[in-house]
Amino acid sequence: MPRYFMRLSYCGAPFHGWQSQPDAVSVQSVIEDALAKVMRRQVPIVGAGRTDAGVNARLMVAHFDLDAPIADARRLVASLNAMVGRDIAIHDLCPVADDAHARFDAISRTYHYYAHTRKSPFASRLSWLAPPTLDFDAMNVAAGLLIGRRDFTSFSKLHTDTRTNICDLRQAVWQDIGDGNFCFVITADRFLRNMVRAVVGTLADVGRHKIKPADVLDILDRKDRCAAGTSMPAHALFLWDVVYPYPLAPLT
Repeated sequence: MPRYFMRLSYCGAPFHGWQSQPDAVSVQSVIEDALAKVMRRQVPIVGAGRTDAGVNARLMVAHFDLDAPIADARRLVASLNAMVGRDIAIHDLCPVADDAHARFDAISRTYHYYAHTRKSPFASRLSWLAPPTLDFDAMNVAAGLLIGRRDFTSFSKLHTDTRTNICDLRQAVWQDIGDGNFCFVITADRFLRNMVRAVVGTLADVGRHKIKPADVLDILDRKDRCAAGTSMPAHALFLWDVVYPYPLAPLT
């Protein structure tokens, strides 16, 4: 059975996260429903990760198997886009090896978290309104201390099914993108559930001078979710990129 990677984007606001669940509309379920209509059979898909309710994706990758090779990729993509609604966009389909896996083969993932310090009716839908006095320099000092291969239990949602809470954090930095807007860029080999939003909440405590930058190391060592900051609003978070150890060539 030929396997394909699907690259897509979505606005998370209307969905209860990526993963299918009973009595709730998810991104995965909407795409699987569309595939079932086009292929006239159930076609399960496996995503590169599980974004929570309200979280957006500039790039999500998912894989699925078909009974036969795709004859007309553009037509299939167009058909799916016509069915999934305005909040999901299917970009392309890439043929991959039969054992390629959208989740387990990914070698890094990058998230962006957006903040604005001036009230805006436009930014408010996709960015967090931060206090204008937030100390982003101190937040960057604290963010730098988190980089490395570490146990991020303190920043993980409780009672998850993960085997380990060790993550290799490779980048964590607040970038000034102009006009009172900021973007937190964070890259790791893997992320725990709610990890990015908990990290941002903790860094916000540093920015408010409620804790010192070095306190994030103590929070890590305690391996206690209660020691870290609050989980920040989901609407400002984007899954930004997913990287694989092999090239993905889209069908045309």
